Amino acid sequence: MIGRRGVVGGGAGALLALVASRSVAAAALQAPTGPAVLTLTGRIAKRNAGDTAVFDMAMLEALPQREIVAPTPWFDEPRRFTGPLLRDVLAAGGATGTTLKASALNNYRVEIPFDDAVRHDVVLARLLDGKPMSVREKGPLFVMYPFDRKSELRNAVYYSRCIWQLRAIEVR
Repeated sequence: MIGRRGVVGGGAGALLALVASRSVAAAALQAPTGPAVLTLTGRIAKRNAGDTAVFDMAMLEALPQREIVAPTPWFDEPRRFTGPLLRDVLAAGGATGTTLKASALNNYRVEIPFDDAVRHDVVLARLLDGKPMSVREKGPLFVMYPFDRKSELRNAVYYSRCIWQLRAIEVR
């Protein structure tokens, strides 16, 4: 429900998020035109490269963007992370499952509960302070939790799931 101040309140916000995610899922997954930056494998319904769903930066940029300005253990001050919601990226690939096995360029691997993408506004950051991230700057993709809005996430469990230099997600 839209209140007098134009803010979505109550369960309507969750309903709108669900509708938005489903509309992202309904669209066909186009083939990338630029270099691949993310590959989805496993339990996905939409593929654009063999058995995988491959995304280039333009495809990620075309999804609705979110911003998190959050303190993290990796930077001295709060930084601004911008990119699509992880759940929208998963919906674009028609992903269903319980676990996301995320892999980084440096071979760091972490398991993220699929439910985290649903319950939290986890951002697949492609910009840091408004600029693309180089590999040296933890890019080109960085999974970021909304530490600015949910202080209960500020702990070692969720920090460990913030994988940078993300290259692939296997949906299980």
